[in-house]
Amino acid sequence: RGKRPDKQAQAVSSDHQRHSRSATHNAVSCKMRGGGARLRPSRLLSISARRARAKSRRVKPAPRTPPLRLLHSPDTHSTLYRDYQHKGRNSANDVMTDTINAADIDILGFGNAIIDVLASADDAFLAEHNIAKGGMMLIDEPEAAAIYGAMASSVEISGGSVANSIACVASFGGKGAFTGKVAADLLGETYRNDLRSLGVVFDTAPLADGPGTGRCLINVTPDAQRSMSTFLGAAGYVGPLDVDNDLIERAAITFFEGYLFEPAEPRKAFEAASAVARQAGRQVAMTLSDSGVVDRQFDALKPFIENNIDILLANDAEAAALFGSSETSDIADKAREMCALTAITHSEKGSVLIPRDGAPVIIDAVKPAQLIDTTGAGDAYAAGLLWGLSNGFPLERAGALGSLAAAEVISHFGARPEEPLKDLAKKAGLL
Repeated sequence: RGKRPDKQAQAVSSDHQRHSRSATHNAVSCKMRGGGARLRPSRLLSISARRARAKSRRVKPAPRTPPLRLLHSPDTHSTLYRDYQHKGRNSANDVMTDTINAADIDILGFGNAIIDVLASADDAFLAEHNIAKGGMMLIDEPEAAAIYGAMASSVEISGGSVANSIACVASFGGKGAFTGKVAADLLGETYRNDLRSLGVVFDTAPLADGPGTGRCLINVTPDAQRSMSTFLGAAGYVGPLDVDNDLIERAAITFFEGYLFEPAEPRKAFEAASAVARQAGRQVAMTLSDSGVVDRQFDALKPFIENNIDILLANDAEAAALFGSSETSDIADKAREMCALTAITHSEKGSVLIPRDGAPVIIDAVKPAQLIDTTGAGDAYAAGLLWGLSNGFPLERAGALGSLAAAEVISHFGARPEEPLKDLAKKAGLL
């Protein structure tokens, strides 16, 4: 490879040239006024250039691919880093850079940009329309029209798993950004304005030709289980051209939605974004989204996680599908081999955070004021955890923020908080 110019050396040289021009001007002025030392301008430039070159040689270039100390707090259990030696990269003992520094965006999410349509339903309705209870299935546009037409009175909200997480980050007072695809239609414009109204950066170009903006039909049964039928529409058209390098470099954590791993083009976007994040010294997180995603994409998903993901989020069913076991000790051993941190949620039983180095950290669930709708519980938990980590909080504190956010969103219909999470966190003594 050709050796790239050293930017620090260029800056030194440029600085000397400015001083040289100033000195030359002064010497010539002195000569014209008849006073001071009469030095030849050409001689001054020659000396200055040589000094600049000599100084530039003493500047040591930065390591080409430094390993990264990704997050750090005084608590040893919350020091997260990418083990480059483990992943076939450079030694983890070299110079390390803190990812929090210079990050003006907390979380950048890549996910499905879809409208959530929520309604109450019973088990008979699910059976009539072949809807898998408690899961998510992809449907086409005619199926979406048929189910939508049969649903009870509904609430329509801009949604999508990772987009919900980014909305929760904003509710904590954090800075979020989103990469997702909507169509150039009224629903797409509504979706974009909705996210931007929260202070979220959302500048992905709309899909000009193709299906309309996606929608997720969510039927909630009396036991608060949500069953999702999703027409991806334009959402599945996110591709490598939508990857904004500048946003990734500015974000402490780039966060991928597992649902979007299935289509080919979004997966390419994930790979491209991961490479940019790795080069910039940033972290990459991923939520598995659904055990069905793990089952269908296991052969491609596992190596992608091993090679690209620092923080993995999953519920107990998704973790069992990925690690091939429901035993906590087995999952912990396999999780440590895969990621620097793995977070596994267990609904009302709380969650467990498994760092590569250190003992698992148990996070208690927060009891909601009332249990209405579990839609978005995992999304909110992810937001609290990742936002806390992006700010350098210990694992216990970051996990507690996740539990707090989850409790808020399951106390009402919809996957986004009704009460500012920042206020709740302050009341709980977490901020």
